[in-house]
Amino acid sequence: MWCARTAGPPSLPATWQRCDDGILPLWWERLCSQTSPQSAALYAAGLFTEDRRRPIAQWYNPAFDAALLVAPETSPEWPVQRFGIFYAPPRGGFTRVHSGAHEWHPREPRQSPTEEEAFQAAVGEAERFLQVEMFFV
Repeated sequence: MWCARTAGPPSLPATWQRCDDGILPLWWERLCSQTSPQSAALYAAGLFTEDRRRPIAQWYNPAFDAALLVAPETSPEWPVQRFGIFYAPPRGGFTRVHSGAHEWHPREPRQSPTEEEAFQAAVGEAERFLQVEMFFV
């Protein structure tokens, strides 16, 4: 698995590479290892099968084969949209990181929080998670 290294905040551990081009195959593999492919296809509104919704933020740690993802997790037709934070820890597994609600209302695009504000808040929380996570690996 390879990701182009992009600049991130200097406080992030150097082993984590930001790669937002496409959702890593690791997510599908990890989710299928915990559920059936049918359940995995429905998880987070099909996020890991369709790879269609943007924006996403994704970090990969090749030394530990671990990853972190911020992406929309609600179905596009829902009146409230939400960004989720997903973690694939070293040595296998998959979990949703419990975090603050990073939501926006698509029918009211100028009302705060906007999609961009919700996304940036989720990215900030994910980066804080990576800083703490390095103490445990």
